[in-house]
Amino acid sequence: MKNFVQTGSYISVPAPTDVKSGDLIVVGALFGVAETDATSGAPVVICTEGVYTLPKASAQAWTVGVAVYWDADNKVATTVSTDNDPIGHAIAAAANPSATGQVRLSI
Repeated sequence: MKNFVQTGSYISVPAPTDVKSGDLIVVGALFGVAETDATSGAPVVICTEGVYTLPKASAQAWTVGVAVYWDADNKVATTVSTDNDPIGHAIAAAANPSATGQVRLSI
């Protein structure tokens, strides 16, 4: 295949803000977890698939399989879809309150 570029699991994007390794970042409609630290505008490699422990809206209880969205204003994963970007599904229950949840990213 002469037109194959890459698998797409790891892609380089310009960092939308200063990011730390492990941060979930959104660039347009793309999202993924930053592999390294990067300053705003610098290239950063993000992983677009897999399961990650992410900061979550503390006051929510999650069940396995619930749809998860990214609240960019508060930088947390949430089950609230309004004004938030879909990022995947919970793969483990998360209590109310709790600071993190396990999310399987899905494109």
